[in-house]
Amino acid sequence: MRILLKISGFIDEMSEWSGKIAVWVVLLVVAIGFYNVFVRYVGRFTGIQLSSNVYIELQWYLYSIIFFLGFPYILKHGVNVRVDILYARWSEKTQAWVDLVATVLLLIPLCIIGFYVTVNPVLISWGRLPNGTWDTWELSPDPAGLPRAPIKSMILVAFGMLLLQSIAQVIKYIAIITGHKEVSAALKAELEEFKA
Repeated sequence: MRILLKISGFIDEMSEWSGKIAVWVVLLVVAIGFYNVFVRYVGRFTGIQLSSNVYIELQWYLYSIIFFLGFPYILKHGVNVRVDILYARWSEKTQAWVDLVATVLLLIPLCIIGFYVTVNPVLISWGRLPNGTWDTWELSPDPAGLPRAPIKSMILVAFGMLLLQSIAQVIKYIAIITGHKEVSAALKAELEEFKA
């Protein structure tokens, strides 16, 4: 179990970094949004177009990345949306059982299916043709738009990271069920620190 908990800890660190990157991306989205608004306002008075679709699409892409990188972080910290009417009253082991079953039967299959159905559209976006050869990658239909392939690839990253964090959570749920109190205490301390 120690080896599995180390693997879980490594995945947790990846998710933690993912969440930290998402925070910085939020700041970047705000800065780009502010720039867009400011230069459009200035452009009205000067008659010079200072903004373009690049900044608008970049803002959309970065906004998507916030969610893609945030999924594993949210799962790790247990702050995902849930109905706590009964759950909050259950014992820790019962909660771990419910989380374990839901993760194994719902979340992990969802990640695998999501990854599977996304691979081909991403490859097509990068320019893969039906005959297996490669062409130019997909571009935005908007004038001066950005390529679509990199942001579509982030969908694969999101499902992959969420799958890894799901596996880490399964390890922790099994540890709680089998009586590893240090895991339970660490999760409680982490949740309290997150809420503070």
